[in-house]
Order: sequence, then C-alpha cells, then structure tokens
Amino acid sequence: MTSIPSPGRYHLLLSVDGRPVAHGWWWSEATARRKLAGWIGSWGRPGAHIVLTDEEAGEQLAVWPDEEPGVVGGGS
Repeated sequence: MTSIPSPGRYHLLLSVDGRPVAHGWWWSEATARRKLAGWIGSWGRPGAHIVLTDEEAGEQLAVWPDEEPGVVGGGS
C-alpha cells in the first residue's frame, strides 16, 4: 500500500463570510508567508478571514484580520 505524500507543512485557508474559498500548502514557511501577504492584498476586505497554520506543529502562525485579544485559544 502506498501512502499519499502530504501537500505541505504550511497551510493557508481563506474563508469569506465563513465559507472556505481557497486553500494552499507549501513546504517553505517563507513562501507561505509571501502567499499570505499576497492573499491579503487580493482578498483583504470585509468578510474575509485568512489563517496560516503550521500543520506539523499544529499551531496558527498568523491570522488576518488580527484576532481581538482573548479570542485566540478560546479563553473563558
């Protein structure tokens, strides 16, 4: 049985009005961050939400627009 290789460690997810619109995966964090900046330039408007995640570490590296203090992590 052959395993399917991962598409990349760094994942970008663009949602508009709560619906996923585009995904992208890259092995290079620098490339993913450049793509994030490009997506913000192209899609950065009300209703858009972009998240960069390190899938290997399971952590969010960037969120646009910035989350309000206390929102990330689901505090009580």
